[in-house]
Amino acid sequence: MRKVAFITGGSRGIGLGIAEHLAKAGFNLAINGMRPEEAVKDVMISLSRMGAEVIYCQGDIASTQDRQAMLEKIKAHFGHLHVLVNNAGVAPKERNDILAATEESFDYVMSTNLKGTYFLTQAVANWMIAQKANDFTFGSCIINVSSISATIASVNRGEYCISKAGLSMATQLFAVRLGEYNIPVYEVRPGVIKTDMTAGVTAKYDQLIENGLCVQKRWGFPDDIGKAVTALAKGDFPYSTGQVIMVDGGMTLGRL
Repeated sequence: MRKVAFITGGSRGIGLGIAEHLAKAGFNLAINGMRPEEAVKDVMISLSRMGAEVIYCQGDIASTQDRQAMLEKIKAHFGHLHVLVNNAGVAPKERNDILAATEESFDYVMSTNLKGTYFLTQAVANWMIAQKANDFTFGSCIINVSSISATIASVNRGEYCISKAGLSMATQLFAVRLGEYNIPVYEVRPGVIKTDMTAGVTAKYDQLIENGLCVQKRWGFPDDIGKAVTALAKGDFPYSTGQVIMVDGGMTLGRL
């Protein structure tokens, strides 16, 4: 039986990089995104050609109803779920200094990046526990994709930093709570990754990387994150629950 992975925000950027590697590794996929299904048809076909059975779960993880509907669709189609990859995230629509940031922006970012992810994880965790109760050999895990912004302060997008710091603590909380069920929970923490989200600051980071921002003198790519997530999903780190996997090219290493 092929294992099933549910990837939020899996139709583009980092999420798609993860989906591609999981498909190649033999997983069937449930891909979540906000766009209509017709808009991601080519992505679904491409993933299918890699050998995966793929379904699309359109919806907003910030919505209680959408989260329920997506899990019901996965249950109806596949009947089980082995891996949850919490990748979906949003940046502030406008970067504002924390002395001028709005409550609307804070709520927008937190509802997706933290609240939606937290309660989706809760629902999936309970389903995984039930699956394991029915089959003691059932193996599962949860992987949260956060950001170096969990610990690196950016005062012009404070709501984003706080959401990722909260997600980092959520990783630890669920790791502790699910330990008795042998369901590991991990955090993958990307650095500067070339995606749609960073397209507007490409020139800025090109210069910073050239001037030594990262130990490894290049951008990160979705492919880099996909490789790390797949290793965790395959069970290559069975004794590392609650841990952070840094994928930042050495950017956050202390240096003189």
